[in-house]
Amino acid sequence: MSGPELAAVDGLRVRIGPRVLVDGVSLRVRAGRVTALVGPSGSGKTTTALALLGAYPEGARVSGTVSLAGAGGAPVGHVPQHPGTVLNPARRAGVLLRDLARVHGGGPEAVRRALHDTELSEVEGLLRRYPHQLSGGQQQRLVLAQALLTGARVIVADEPTTGQDPAAARRLAALFRRLAARGTGLLLLSHDLDLVRESADEVVLLADGRAVRVGPPDEVLRVPARPVVPPARSAPVPAPVPAPTSGAAAPVRLDVTGLTARHPGGAVVLHEVGLSLRAGECLALTGRTGSGKTTLGRCLAGLHPRHEGTVLLDGEPLPRSVRQRGRRRLAAVQYVFQDARSAFADHRPVIDQVARASVRLRGRTPSEAGAESAALLAALGLDPAKAARPPAGLSGGELQRASLARALIVGPAVLVCDEITAGLDADTRASILAHLADRRDRAGLALLFVSHDPAAVDALADRVATLADGRLHPASTAHPFGRQDTAPPG
Repeated sequence: MSGPELAAVDGLRVRIGPRVLVDGVSLRVRAGRVTALVGPSGSGKTTTALALLGAYPEGARVSGTVSLAGAGGAPVGHVPQHPGTVLNPARRAGVLLRDLARVHGGGPEAVRRALHDTELSEVEGLLRRYPHQLSGGQQQRLVLAQALLTGARVIVADEPTTGQDPAAARRLAALFRRLAARGTGLLLLSHDLDLVRESADEVVLLADGRAVRVGPPDEVLRVPARPVVPPARSAPVPAPVPAPTSGAAAPVRLDVTGLTARHPGGAVVLHEVGLSLRAGECLALTGRTGSGKTTLGRCLAGLHPRHEGTVLLDGEPLPRSVRQRGRRRLAAVQYVFQDARSAFADHRPVIDQVARASVRLRGRTPSEAGAESAALLAALGLDPAKAARPPAGLSGGELQRASLARALIVGPAVLVCDEITAGLDADTRASILAHLADRRDRAGLALLFVSHDPAAVDALADRVATLADGRLHPASTAHPFGRQDTAPPG
């Protein structure tokens, strides 16, 4: 039985200039029920959901009605896809939660209950950490704990399984059902159809800003996804940093020995990690949320200089910090962030930011870089005209493709991909994987592919390594997706 209506959207239409982002969408959020919004990247899911918070894109013209139950409206909590954007980076998690509990009439018990409900009580030292010292999945749950402390009766969860391992995603589905059983109404935005099937009572399928199908999960999700067309083989491939030749075998491009990384407070995140990566090879890095995968990738890219050990690129030591790397080495090792939106400046056109990388690191003229950027974006399935907008005018999936283009345009020898398929629809995910496979095979790109997505790992990886508690598992350790880890090449 569904409970009372907590929020209603009727005939919502949102447009910016001639572009219609949402076209006549209606939905209901009821106490004790989970309503899911699904659809491809750019279909209007986030714009529709944020209407419950009264938040619209800058310059938007809005019609239709959005109503919340109760005299003051049902409090709405928001868990964004990239929670780091709403967490204060200068305040420890414990301070954030205690202050929020105090404002809303709670105390230490309310904080303990929120941590227990979101399973954050299991994270050692959580309350002493700053947001940047938490994994993406831990940040998601921290923002959810904040929403619970505010007494939110409606929770909008935007791609909440982004950056979470399969076990954590299953626990999250169970958490949503428990919250619903208490009378909370949830609006879930997700490309994770397994999560939707496990969690949702009703599904609203969006396409081009319109609700094209509404009903229970088994009915709405019955129609199979469209087949994906891989990128053209003629897609532009900037020449990578040349690798020294060493016989018939592909040369080792990246060699890591004894890498130990620490947080600013001194806590050890990675313990004596060693791995090697050859030209034209993809090594997938898996492991539970918080195991140290992102920290490892950031060390290799020079974004986490607090580490010891040796990192060799083509046999030469790689400086720990990007500030110490010259243009050649900056181009050679590129990093694609999980949170693509935070990787772009707010007010500059996205295509200009992609082109700027080619100007700065490859010495291209602005006109040459602009033409390269347009061709590469098109090859990745992003219309260059759409990329001429600032980041706020693109969906998360579109920004992820632009972020990948910005890394590829400089012709890297090594590309670190941090959960870049998380939170993407099936078509976009498959297209990105096909393009990466093409770069690996044609240009000899070496890939470190950080992922919780078993299908993506199976499709792209030559080898799989697993991190647990900051340690790289030996080859005999069972892989979490049912495979066996394989030892790095010597």
